[in-house]
Parts: sequence; C-alpha cells; structure tokens
Amino acid sequence: KVRDPEEILEDKVCQLVGAIREAKTLAIYTGAGISTAARIPDYRGPNGIWTRLAKGERLGSYNLCDAEPTLSHMSITKLYQEGLVRHVVSQNCDGLHIRSGLPSQALSEVHGNMFTEVCTECEDDRIYYRLFDVTERTAVRRHQTGRFCTDCGSPLRDTIVHFGEKGCLEQPLNWQAAFDVAKIADCILCLGSSLKVLKRYHALWGMNRVKHRRPKLFIVNLQWTPKDESASLKIHARCDNVMKRVMEKLGLEIPEYKRHVKVTAD
Repeated sequence: KVRDPEEILEDKVCQLVGAIREAKTLAIYTGAGISTAARIPDYRGPNGIWTRLAKGERLGSYNLCDAEPTLSHMSITKLYQEGLVRHVVSQNCDGLHIRSGLPSQALSEVHGNMFTEVCTECEDDRIYYRLFDVTERTAVRRHQTGRFCTDCGSPLRDTIVHFGEKGCLEQPLNWQAAFDVAKIADCILCLGSSLKVLKRYHALWGMNRVKHRRPKLFIVNLQWTPKDESASLKIHARCDNVMKRVMEKLGLEIPEYKRHVKVTAD
C-alpha cells in the first residue's frame, strides 16, 4: 500500500474537486474498497479475501445483512442528488448503493446484488428487494432461490454474476446505462476498485474516442491499478478519507443513513 502525505493528499483532493465542478458528465466506478469501512472485506488488498486464501488462512463469516452504507456511499448519493454525478457503475454485490438511497436507474450493479431476486418471466423482469441474502441456496450456474413470483408464480432467481459467467439480466446489471453514460462522460472517478476486471470493458473508458476527447480519469486506491498510467490523477488514500474532504470543499453535507427507510427500485 502507498499513502499520500497530508500536504500532497490535500492538493490532490483540491484537483479532484475542481474536476467534479467542471465536469458536464461525471461517472463513478466503485469496487470493494468503498465498502471496507462497513467491515466488508475487499478481494485483492493485503487483508482481502483472495490474499488471505492464498496464504492458507481461514476466513470467518461476514453477515452483510447488517452492513450500512459508508461515508463514501452516502456522499455519492448526495452528489447524484445535487446533479454532480450522472451514473454509478459498481462491481459490488453488497447492495449498499441501493441502501444509501441511490436510485436504481442511476446505478449499474454489474456483478449483481445479493439482496435482489428477479422473475424473468414477468415483463421487464420483476425485481424483489429483500432484507436478507437471497443467495443462500444458489451457486455457479444454479441461480434459482427457491422462492416464487407473487404475480405469475414462476421461480425467482438471484442476480449474481459468478466468475466464468456472463451476466444476462437487464437489471440490476444495467449494462446499457453504463455504456450509454461512458459514451458521453468527460470525467470518470474510480473509488476502491482494482480495475483488473473493469479494464477489459473498453467501452467504459471512452477508448473508441480520439485521445483528446477521452474522459479525464481520477483513481482513488491505496494499491496499483492497471489504469494508473492513463489517469489524470491517482490518489493514494482511503475512499472515506477522500470523499469526506471532497464534500467539505464542495460545501455539501453528507446525509445520515437512516436504516428504517424502505428500499425501493426508484
């Protein structure tokens, strides 16, 4: 891990804030690092799931049902409400963006959401948001949850995209919206993602545009990413630390998460 010294971090945050203010279309891409403050482990960090498995360590169980959106999640939702963010693309399955109040039409959960199950027989894929993990009985290429649609009676399936699978659901993956915003984005902010998976989707990075028309790229991560050399700015700091400073400089109050608020699709 690399951490920027305080004076360098402050300067970089000022540059990021300037870019957010100037951006006409800002897209945010999030990874596991945005949720570590919610005590959800990441994958490739020093204490990440894959790192610990490679060392032969045993992993404890993590109850994501009680996890709450982090300062970064709530900040992103506020930025969206203020019209400063157009769309969020997330690799996380923890459902915390939805819990933070970010509307589903502004979100592409490209690896699914462990708290949603869908009926693919109903028109437009009827989505059920749950307070419990719907994946307890599911696995790779076995996605039926054991519950049934209250409208048509068809079996419900989870929305998780496992390694080696290709996501086929329109929602909550919402790939079309992700690609649509990537076509016009002039600024992309990556928070807590190793980008080792997202880098493969060239359409997300404006690579089909001439070089001087490609979006500015800002990356917040403590570790190296394969997009670092393409970035306008790399910030080596924790996501919450950066987003707290960003919101202060923008003069925006970070909303408090209210657990009792009902989660809806929009």
